[in-house]
Amino acid sequence: MSRTLALPATFVALILASGAPALAQTETPATVSAQTTPAAPPAPPARPADAATRAGYDRMDALARSVFWARENEINPRDPQAGVKLALALRELGQFDQAAATAQSVLVVQPANVEAMLELGRAHIARGQAFYGIAALEQARAAAPQDWRPLSLLGVAYQQVRRTDDARAAWNEGLRLSPDNPDILTNAAIALMSSGNAAGAEALLRRAAAQPSATLKVRQNLALSLGLQGKTAEAEQILRRDLPPEAADRNIRWLQARAAQAAAQAETRNWSSVQGG
Repeated sequence: MSRTLALPATFVALILASGAPALAQTETPATVSAQTTPAAPPAPPARPADAATRAGYDRMDALARSVFWARENEINPRDPQAGVKLALALRELGQFDQAAATAQSVLVVQPANVEAMLELGRAHIARGQAFYGIAALEQARAAAPQDWRPLSLLGVAYQQVRRTDDARAAWNEGLRLSPDNPDILTNAAIALMSSGNAAGAEALLRRAAAQPSATLKVRQNLALSLGLQGKTAEAEQILRRDLPPEAADRNIRWLQARAAQAAAQAETRNWSSVQGG
């Protein structure tokens, strides 16, 4: 397959190489010189896009943004906005290693760039290697002590490396700066769900979902916490409001299967207790 794909490129190279007709052997050097086309002036250097164009690309999908910001970054590798935006797009595309490397390259040029620190932390969290992003996030917290975002992300990173007390402290400090912030509440709730405390997660997610800035992800996590407790009717209501029928059906079937599995495990534990008694 690879040879087949390589063939068109080879043919194109040959066509380009033989695209101009060969000069007749009888032509004199003077004739050749007279027919030679003057060299074209060098193309002007590419310039970064203006602010309006950049803002327009922020509304596009991750693939389009990655192509655009890669070009902007190539034009000016010292442009911090291009580097951070490229790292964000790469992370959304699932290219976590490249996203981390891009964010790190911004910090080489601008060591105090808080946005690059945050994006570096997000990339390492996404690739399951939060340990390597903690230093950047702690630096961001020190550089922007009134910003809740480093604290929210630090909570996630600490939780991933099993520093549970530090994670809780980071989230509590973030909520002090931004009370009832849905992002912080959701991160803390997911940590509780991961440890088997779906009821505690539900309480946090209900607070988060009640906020005007709550996103679809917040409500989806609330539905998950409800479903894990067997409250599938309420979970289904949330899912059917927010998702197309096919997607809602898939999520509901998954929750029902998990609820049935949990019920079977509970029945087994009860039977074992009776047998042991």
